[in-house]
Amino acid sequence: MVSGNFFNGMSYFKQGFGLIREPGLRLFVILPLLLNIIIFALFVYAIGSLYDELVLWLMNLLPEWLSFLDWLLWAVYGALVIVIFAYGFVVVANIIGSPFYGYLSELTQKRLTGQDLQTDDDWKEILKTIPRSISREIYKLIYYIPRALVLLFIGMIPVVNVIAVVLWFVFSAWMMALQYVDYPSDNGKQSFTDLKRYLQARRLTALGFGILAYIASLVPLLNLVAIPASVCGATAFWVKESALDGVRMTNIRRPLR
Repeated sequence: MVSGNFFNGMSYFKQGFGLIREPGLRLFVILPLLLNIIIFALFVYAIGSLYDELVLWLMNLLPEWLSFLDWLLWAVYGALVIVIFAYGFVVVANIIGSPFYGYLSELTQKRLTGQDLQTDDDWKEILKTIPRSISREIYKLIYYIPRALVLLFIGMIPVVNVIAVVLWFVFSAWMMALQYVDYPSDNGKQSFTDLKRYLQARRLTALGFGILAYIASLVPLLNLVAIPASVCGATAFWVKESALDGVRMTNIRRPLR
């Protein structure tokens, strides 16, 4: 049985856009946003330069007898290239901005739990988290790359590659949940393995969150603010789902002796 609530996951993502406008959090949205603009410009240039070549390379792998499907496979391969580039932008932006996002998540959690936001030592705290934040991003890449290569291989198989676009979409949504809920999870000193178990126990909630985060990452300009909004939304996910766990535990009755 698949557990979780798909619509709760979507609502957490929406909350993120409200949280990024909160006083005390805006500074740690603006700085990564400037970095995202630079990274996004580089990715747009790259996809503009390489898109045709990549699609043509994939098309040249087709056997002659499938040439009548050129129009369909061009669309499928084109969608696949865009999906890969979109997720690539998110990965690079998160690696570079991870120290900011980890601290943004911490401040968001304090805001949601009613704690005072002490920002006197912001830059010292960010500098201290750089090694841990980057190593955490490497863990996620190690998880992502082998699975992405399998899907890429499936995507190169004629006819079957139509399914690959759907698989890429679902996998990318799952990775978005892993990517962003990892920030509050890391602040809570949870391992990456613990994070995977946590989300697997709430698979539908994670997919609801991840699908909206992924769609937002595909929309030019919106994707620039979607990353910090996703960090804040994922922190709301972590805080509120953990609170629900506490309620569930207190409602468990002890067996009669």
